Amino acid sequence: MNDPKSARDADSRLEEIESKLMLAEDLLDTLNRTVYRQQQQIDRLEHELRGVREQLQVSGIAAAPNSLQEELPPHY
Repeated sequence: MNDPKSARDADSRLEEIESKLMLAEDLLDTLNRTVYRQQQQIDRLEHELRGVREQLQVSGIAAAPNSLQEELPPHY
């Protein structure tokens, strides 16, 4: 039952699984850092957009139409 060949095969398979697990963990860490950086960028852009909207309201400049239907063609 304790066949040396099957023990080597099991060890080899275990090493392969451990190697794949390490690569998967590394990939997960990389993806987590990417998502974190993207969320920071989204937060910054939302903050800037709020600031621009506030400046537009303070200056009295009308905001752009919400849809193309609200926008009048130039000849009107």
